[in-house]
Amino acid sequence: MKDVTIQFIPFGELAYLSSYKRVKKLIEMAEENKIILIQGKLEPQEEADLIEETMRKIGRSSKFKGIELTSFVPQTKNLTIFQGLREKMANALVGNRDSLTIIGPATVVREIKKDPTKIELYLRK
Repeated sequence: MKDVTIQFIPFGELAYLSSYKRVKKLIEMAEENKIILIQGKLEPQEEADLIEETMRKIGRSSKFKGIELTSFVPQTKNLTIFQGLREKMANALVGNRDSLTIIGPATVVREIKKDPTKIELYLRK
């Protein structure tokens, strides 16, 4: 198996790219056997575009086998009305930075399991 790199991408690195450039950059990184940890969450349309572009790449390449993708949004409980309002306002202003998105090449990542408190990433041997 080739070397695998885990790369963290802070929210600000993708925030100002167009959706097209964001998806293109993520696909290129997955093709380089990188497991990508993104601070924040992709928009639903971007996730759909990422999957669609992945399917196109699979059809054109015998080497690229696809991606595994998941997002994790921590559950906040027992917030006061003021705290909940403050959190919603902060997310509206700067984006949802509390979430984590994981994208990995299917040749490396066998499975991603998640529940409300954790994510488990299983790699191929």
